[in-house]
Amino acid sequence: MSNESARPKVLQLGVIELAHEALNSIGQIADIIVPKATSRAEFIAECRSGAFDGVVAAFRTFESAAITGLVDQELLAVLPSSLKFICHNGAGYDQIDIPACTARSILVSNTPTAVDDATADIAIWLMIGALRNLNVSMSALREGTWRGQPLPALGHDPQGKILGILGMGGIGRNMAKKALAFGMKIRYHNRTRLTEAQEKECEAEYVDFETLLRESDVLSLNLPLNSHTRHTISKAQFDIMKRGVVIVNTARGAVMDEAALVDALNNGIVSTVGLDVYENEPKIQPGLASNPSVLLVPHMGTWTVETHLKMEEWALGNVQRALAEGRLRTIVPEQKDKAELWAI
Repeated sequence: MSNESARPKVLQLGVIELAHEALNSIGQIADIIVPKATSRAEFIAECRSGAFDGVVAAFRTFESAAITGLVDQELLAVLPSSLKFICHNGAGYDQIDIPACTARSILVSNTPTAVDDATADIAIWLMIGALRNLNVSMSALREGTWRGQPLPALGHDPQGKILGILGMGGIGRNMAKKALAFGMKIRYHNRTRLTEAQEKECEAEYVDFETLLRESDVLSLNLPLNSHTRHTISKAQFDIMKRGVVIVNTARGAVMDEAALVDALNNGIVSTVGLDVYENEPKIQPGLASNPSVLLVPHMGTWTVETHLKMEEWALGNVQRALAEGRLRTIVPEQKDKAELWAI
């Protein structure tokens, strides 16, 4: 298009920290609009003002929700009708109401495999730290009491322990392969069973949900958050777990009932926990923050230069393909059957 005013428009929601070359490539073929709003109310008003009219695709980050709020029916109702693609920078996209986007014929993409290594790495770190009960002595050391008084309980070696993985997507499979190096036995439960080749690669045994809960020495949560998975782990599930189980969560906080987790810690069903995510971030359940056996990280599973760059380039690649071809590189699973139907 030779007419500058006819260039497509892209709405940038959130900061792009590293992928400047990819952003510049988009800037050569489209006008990039950055909102002036600093709150949801201001953003909605800016939408209604017509400032974003003609926008075809939106790039968004997890952190952009601090300004726009959730991408829900209210927000979609004021975004321009020209918007056809939302390109989310992250694997988890629970901030976006997918059914509402589907109803408006908006396709949504995420960055599924870009986060696998970093998230699996932090899960392994949390698992080892929780198994070894390191948080107690780490805190004592900073307080000047060496290992602490009384001494912390002895930890456990990972060798020979059963690692149960709930949610065997890219991150779960990545974690399974890394856990094999520690001599762990891998079992998993997933909505869809892996192929025989995938199971062989991970040396993973498929079991039903209750068996996973009953027999796991470590339970790692790696499932996405949606209306079906919220509080997948709650009191009823803790009640059938092996006494002294270790829980690791690098998925989303709300896949587990944190109040029930506190109770399970207090009554000894759960011995230790390693958490990177929380039900009401950035707030932490008081019973978790005050428990010395709980190893806490403030949602830093993807907090590396390499992974942030991969995520940004992946998300911007989706924007570029949306502009150039009218389709996405990676569409969320809920919309797989819509991809060709809505391609423009």
